[in-house]
Amino acid sequence: MAEQLVLRGTLEGHNGWVTSLATSLENPNMLLSGSRDKTLIIWNLTRDEQAYGYPKRSLEGHSHIVSDCVISSDGAYALSASWDKSLRLWELSTGNTTRTFVGHTNDVLSVSFSADNRQIVSGSRDRTIKLWNTLGDCKFTITDKGHTEWVSQVRFSPNPQNPVIVSAGWDKLVKVRYHPLRDTRYTYPTRPPK
Repeated sequence: MAEQLVLRGTLEGHNGWVTSLATSLENPNMLLSGSRDKTLIIWNLTRDEQAYGYPKRSLEGHSHIVSDCVISSDGAYALSASWDKSLRLWELSTGNTTRTFVGHTNDVLSVSFSADNRQIVSGSRDRTIKLWNTLGDCKFTITDKGHTEWVSQVRFSPNPQNPVIVSAGWDKLVKVRYHPLRDTRYTYPTRPPK
């Protein structure tokens, strides 16, 4: 007989659909959630029989839906992407916004840290991918050979020696770029070849 997953708890705290989740290797008892209610919640997972976790802190500052969130590899910071066309960098110990990233002209759908936490990549409904430093400066905007529809997902590879940025879009393509951003090296259709 196959093992079954057992529901251990339900975490309640958002007033809108939950849109994203993030976890941290540095703190496996921490969970971050983003929501259409414009907030993020830091959860503390207790693993108790009665209450599996509780909301530790609510992060407020976005003026529209939070579409994505990620936690830095050291577990100290979080990034959020929002339909308010911005990204926010949060210090998780205080719950404060340390930087706001402004530059997209439409909803930001996805965000990611580089492996060393020194760079940030974002994707948007404006069909662009932006590369940022942690000071909030946009260092590069990818439009050449970019997506022809919304950029739905962006990620850095976890290898700091060979940094790669991967993006997915509503144009049914996955694009892989080596960094520094020169040319698109590979473009993969998202449906199998016939």
